[in-house]
Amino acid sequence: MADKLRAQQQLEQLQARYVGTGHADTTKFEWTSNIQRDSYASYIGHPPLLSYMAIGMGECREKVRAMMIEKMIQPVGKPPEVQD
Repeated sequence: MADKLRAQQQLEQLQARYVGTGHADTTKFEWTSNIQRDSYASYIGHPPLLSYMAIGMGECREKVRAMMIEKMIQPVGKPPEVQD
């Protein structure tokens, strides 16, 4: 029983520390937004990968970087309307 409680506490600490890990109330929209943001952050944070993508898109690296940063605002579109 103590192991189960400890595992649950560790999971809650992890979820509080890292937003992208989700929780029981995470919606599909929030989850996909976190995945997209993490992906864009990874692309921007690895210059060789960013250069590879820029070559494929036919744009300069800084322009691709700026486009990705802009996409991080709403990576999967507008949030769905909340129904009460």
